[in-house]
Amino acid sequence: MPTVKGDGMRGLAVFISDIRNCKSKEAEIKRINKELANIRSKFKGDKTLDGYQKKKYVCKLLFIFLLGHDIDFGHMEAVNLLSSNKYTEKQIGYLFISVLVGASSDLMKLVIQSIKNDLVSRNPIHINLALHCMANVGSREMADSVGGDIPKLLTSGETIDSVKQSAGLTLLRLQRSSPEMIPLGEWTSRIIHLLNDQHMGVVTSATSLIEALVRKNPEEYKSCVSLAVSRLSRIVTASYTDLQDYTYYFVPAPWLSVKLLRLLQNYPPPEDASVRTRLTECLETILNKAQEPPKSKKVQHSNAKNAVLFEAINLIIHMDSDPNLLVRACNQLGQFLQHKETNLRYLALESMCLLATSEFSHEAVKKHQDTVITALKTERDVSVRQRAVDLLYAMCDRSNAEEIVGEMLEYLESADYSIREEMVLKVAILAEKYAVDYTWYVDVILNLIRIAGDYVSEEVWYRVIQIVINRDDVQGYAAKTVFEALQAPACHENMVKVGGYILGEFGNLIAGDPRSSPLVQFQLLHSKYHLCSPNTRGLLLSTYIKFINLFPEIKSSIQEILGSDNNLRNPDVELQQRCIEYLQLSTVASPDVLATVLEEMPPFPERESSILAKLKKKKPTATAEGGEEKEKEQRTIPQAQVNNAEPSAPAPLPTVNNLNTAPSGGSSGGAVVDLLGLDTAPAPAAPASSGLNFLADVFGDQPATNGVDDDALTPGAEENFKKFFCKQNGVLFENDLLQIGIKAEYRQNLARVGVFFGNKTTFQFTNFTSNLVLADSIKSAVSVQPKAVEPVVEGGAQVQQLFNIECVDSFSEAPLLKISFTHTSQVQKLNLKLPVIISKFLEPAEMNSEAFFTRWKALSQPDQECQKIFKAQFPQDTEQVKQKVLGFGLSILQGIDPNPDNFVSSAILHTRNQQVGCLVRLEPNKQMQMYRLTIRSTKPEISKALGDLLETQF
Repeated sequence: MPTVKGDGMRGLAVFISDIRNCKSKEAEIKRINKELANIRSKFKGDKTLDGYQKKKYVCKLLFIFLLGHDIDFGHMEAVNLLSSNKYTEKQIGYLFISVLVGASSDLMKLVIQSIKNDLVSRNPIHINLALHCMANVGSREMADSVGGDIPKLLTSGETIDSVKQSAGLTLLRLQRSSPEMIPLGEWTSRIIHLLNDQHMGVVTSATSLIEALVRKNPEEYKSCVSLAVSRLSRIVTASYTDLQDYTYYFVPAPWLSVKLLRLLQNYPPPEDASVRTRLTECLETILNKAQEPPKSKKVQHSNAKNAVLFEAINLIIHMDSDPNLLVRACNQLGQFLQHKETNLRYLALESMCLLATSEFSHEAVKKHQDTVITALKTERDVSVRQRAVDLLYAMCDRSNAEEIVGEMLEYLESADYSIREEMVLKVAILAEKYAVDYTWYVDVILNLIRIAGDYVSEEVWYRVIQIVINRDDVQGYAAKTVFEALQAPACHENMVKVGGYILGEFGNLIAGDPRSSPLVQFQLLHSKYHLCSPNTRGLLLSTYIKFINLFPEIKSSIQEILGSDNNLRNPDVELQQRCIEYLQLSTVASPDVLATVLEEMPPFPERESSILAKLKKKKPTATAEGGEEKEKEQRTIPQAQVNNAEPSAPAPLPTVNNLNTAPSGGSSGGAVVDLLGLDTAPAPAAPASSGLNFLADVFGDQPATNGVDDDALTPGAEENFKKFFCKQNGVLFENDLLQIGIKAEYRQNLARVGVFFGNKTTFQFTNFTSNLVLADSIKSAVSVQPKAVEPVVEGGAQVQQLFNIECVDSFSEAPLLKISFTHTSQVQKLNLKLPVIISKFLEPAEMNSEAFFTRWKALSQPDQECQKIFKAQFPQDTEQVKQKVLGFGLSILQGIDPNPDNFVSSAILHTRNQQVGCLVRLEPNKQMQMYRLTIRSTKPEISKALGDLLETQF
């Protein structure tokens, strides 16, 4: 094989040509084996191989490896190439090392020594080759031996720009693999100031590095916000000629813009007013440019432009503080809903789902309801239709629930099978949540069963039964409606289940009509009996025994069925036993005993619907449920999963109770048996003094942790905590490992707070614990019932922890949430304030001018008033202030104050022991950028606590 220098490694070209010309796999393997034997003999026998020959043979080995064959020699020759002063030879050596030498190889010490030599050389090309090798291998040994030199190389004024770029990306790689090996504390300020570098490539590299560092320690790199905003401002205000070398199809530095926007999403809105204003101007400019005519018809132009736009919208959603920007973002996305590009329609729907969760933009999203419904019906791509369903679900509230549910029901008949089950769950949730007239709710669920019965899970029909039993006003209508539905020739089995249960409980309410007499009801149900599964037959048999109690006149007809050979000798043991025991019960029991045993089911314990748990399992990142309970972030935090508590004690009929297909329900008074097994997850009753009976889940007797240790709050926790003063749901904390979301519900003095822990990594968290700690000052004022969280959180999974909380008395401190887990052998600890504060137990109150001033004058004692005069921290936008006042739990009383700029509010604070009225007056002075806040109540500590909280929001 020729080895003449300067021939461009003609021998390698010939070898590649031979491989391509092979007619079979066997021929290829034969040619490769021949070449491997030749190379091996050269390496072993020829001690005079020059650099060119070594390079050529190492290249052949690389090519063979890329074809899928193992290479077990040649590594030393590749390492020898690293000492060459020729670029091509050193390049091939580093390439071979990067691809074929593992981090644990014995040769790594020699490689690291060569890297050290190249890093201190004066040749920038050699430095870059060494950096690229480190970035590809990224071993802990490299980080330990050489990593400390990279920050110095990155920040040195003598380093050329191309090397700085490579150093930034290399440092990023080492930080991801071995963060503890490279302490950057002394370099923090200099790394942040790379955002001001003149070379855009260096800035791009540094931004990627800083974003990774920010996720690990946001507080340390907080000063990057102002520099990032400044750099972003210079980019978005520049023309494509200003940044000609970094302009992509008339869009200045789109990649850097996207990185900067993502970096800013790690922080709350800037506290500095000038920085906040400049950032707002940047975002407005990006939105304005989106409205300009395109400068090019090429798809690359629109892709780059839209990449920046969507990331800017993500930042606007993340900040969730500027109503004007949020509404503008919504309107911009609305224009994309009918765009010809499928990807843009998909992204627009996805982003609008997040906007729908903001109190500022929810109404703006609702304006696009008709367009979204059209997309649901006309889109060809099922993934876009899925996003349309998500958006309709997110934008739903009481004002549009009936229309949205109706449209989703209509579409359900032709919906793709892949999304039917989720649609059924969402329709069921919306119908229950926003039902004002429960007859409408019954109609919706029965329509669901009729249209998509195969996709209606047990949770859905269980829930409609629970609601009907708990509401006297809908029982007769439900019995009549389900009786009519059962008369259809083709009736889904789930409809038979619902019909059997409701008629068994409330069939007497329609028995007066000859068309639905007791015998007609029984015959209608029994006509479905032989078409159903054994489980449904068991349910119908339980209905029949209930009929004997309700309608003694048809007792003989039912006993005939129960005593038939088909039932008494049924091969299904469960059905056979039911028939024998029910027949015996109806024969030997007196009417009084029968009436006691088969008494109508009492109301089920009020608790959160288990349908929400089903939806969470179906889609862990489901969007927030409708317009009145919002949650943020992709940010979306799913609904809490209902915890199935232990079944209640069995009623005094062991043989009958054993026939239940699910745990029995509780009873009130007599010995009532849930023969149909509907109450699958009753919550155990809370202690009588706690008043928590309305809550969905009570988690046993585990008390809240007592005592607070001296550990400081996790950096950034305080800022995120304050964001919850005027909202219930959102992301409480997030880093590169973990996202913690909050979804809370308050009713008078009671609260249910769901904390969601999302593992953002691909590795599991072990030894996961989350404990709520109450300070001594609030132990007697706050009652907590927590649920322990699972100790293992799988990679990419999310778990939830619920707290049932009662406000016993006024308090001024928030509980502390202490979280600990192990990730890749490293123990991680977080201390966060749980956003449960005294204002969450406020209920807005309405009153006229006369009542307000009468009450205001009555609270004239000095200790009943708390007054604060303070500088405005945020723009004094009237609409924004109004939304914060409402979000805080106060009413807005119109026509009370003669100055229309002032806000007058009232509310009632609910505790277990008493109710306290609170009056609030907020007076903005826009000229001086000041506020005067006055709060009056009968308890001085409440006035002060509310004043301290409200002061931070304006």
